[in-house]
Amino acid sequence: MRFGDTPIDEANGAILAHSWRANGVNFAKGRILSADDVAKLKSLGVTTVVAARLDPDDLHEDKAAETVAKVLAGEGIEITAPFTGRCNHFAREAGLAVIDPRRIDELNELDEAITVATLQPFARVTPRQMVATVKIIPYAAPRAAVARAVEVAKAANRPLVSVAPFKPMRAGLVQTMLPGTRDKVLDKAVGTTGKRLTSLGSTLVGERRCAHDAAAIAAALEELKKEGCDLFLVAGASAIVDRHDVVPSGIVQAGGKVTHFGLPVDPGNLLLSGELDGKPVLGLPGCAKSPKYNGFDMVLERLAARLPVGRAELVRMGAGGLLAEIATRPQPRDEGDEAGPQQAPRVAIVILAAGRSTRMGGPNKLLAEVDGHPLVVHAAKAALRSQAVEVIVVLGHMADEVKAVVERAVPAKSRLRFVANANFADGISTSVRAGIGALGKDIDAAIVQLGDMPAVSAPLLDRLIAAFSPVEGRSICVPTVRGKRGNPVLWDRRFFAEIGNLSGDSGAKHLIGEHTDLVCEVEMSGEAALTDIDTPEALAAFIAEGVAQGAS
Repeated sequence: MRFGDTPIDEANGAILAHSWRANGVNFAKGRILSADDVAKLKSLGVTTVVAARLDPDDLHEDKAAETVAKVLAGEGIEITAPFTGRCNHFAREAGLAVIDPRRIDELNELDEAITVATLQPFARVTPRQMVATVKIIPYAAPRAAVARAVEVAKAANRPLVSVAPFKPMRAGLVQTMLPGTRDKVLDKAVGTTGKRLTSLGSTLVGERRCAHDAAAIAAALEELKKEGCDLFLVAGASAIVDRHDVVPSGIVQAGGKVTHFGLPVDPGNLLLSGELDGKPVLGLPGCAKSPKYNGFDMVLERLAARLPVGRAELVRMGAGGLLAEIATRPQPRDEGDEAGPQQAPRVAIVILAAGRSTRMGGPNKLLAEVDGHPLVVHAAKAALRSQAVEVIVVLGHMADEVKAVVERAVPAKSRLRFVANANFADGISTSVRAGIGALGKDIDAAIVQLGDMPAVSAPLLDRLIAAFSPVEGRSICVPTVRGKRGNPVLWDRRFFAEIGNLSGDSGAKHLIGEHTDLVCEVEMSGEAALTDIDTPEALAAFIAEGVAQGAS
């Protein structure tokens, strides 16, 4: 890659290294300069720009990031579209992040252009939490380095980054008593243990209290076997101090065996692990009665994720096992924390499908068929195939007919809602207001998608979602084609109130001009972001172009 001052006559196709804002020209860094862009700059007297020019041996940052991200990802991972050389991995559901740190290090050693950052191995994750990110540092990476990264990722025939989801467990708890043991303490332990299990999607199905005696523990465990438990927990009134102590002896008398005593985690050292009828049994350390995160949590999480928890796994918990000194250790059961793990943004899509199609001369254009489906169905399918968490279709003119064709054609209805706009005749602003007003408080941003743009695809929508980052000043994401702005547009929820004040037959375009510092232009390939169907001629031309492309 050649980087530096570039003569303006050689800048066509180059990547602008620094933003250019002057004399009505507003080019963001990273923009691939078109012939029109170069002409504009030349008209302003610009003779050179700082830019990057890719050689045949270079791979554009987005393509490189996407290539590496895909080969790293295993089960339970959702990958965002690439943007500014970054691809993120998010957890599909709650579980543990399974990371191969040795190969992550090996990959990061390959070339300074390619970086991969992950959570700690076995970190607990929530749905949509970021697990890893691939970032290409310059505007391109050497193709050879990307190829080597793919080889490293495939070498061991297992993914470098995945999520082991939590699966329900039915747990039974035995608590022993000594003279002076208070019921209040035992009751509190039941509540704490129940909350731990609930947070993992599991259930405490039975509890037994007995004397601190091996035979009594064995009898209690026999009773819990009958309740269908697949995990047994034994909390002694006195701490376990030897693998032949009362609690392990009781497990053995019940027909079980002790596999390991001790854990290199503090607090949690005195945890005992074993097996009873092929199911895990744990002798709990005293800290298990506390709601604070401890070694019991680390082992319980792995059991819930159906990960191996044998001696080999237990003795490797020491690195990172000093929990007492980590003041910021996450507490999965605590509520009200202000700061949390980085989450995938919850983006909704609002499809405007309420218009009267006046420029079509009569028929409702959204019901006109292209490639075997009505226009509005193309829009709905693209939205539902995207990474949006919710899709709202705003209805108005011929509402029943429009709703019917969408419902017949779209199988994934769990994310789909319909909203009626009684004031649709007053202009497009009323539909935008109706759609945005129907969004919940948990939505971070919304894409306003026109129902008459059949070429808009899920990858285009996902690229807008990937670009969205209010922290980095990308609060309004606008697709562009060769520098020309199009639709749909993504809006941060901070603009929802202003959108709610729109009126007349215009959308929120003026807000883009009022907030230029928060606008991110997202360059798209093809003409989809510029192609809407307003007239019979436009419809005929679009169909004809599609037929021609299919025949070529």
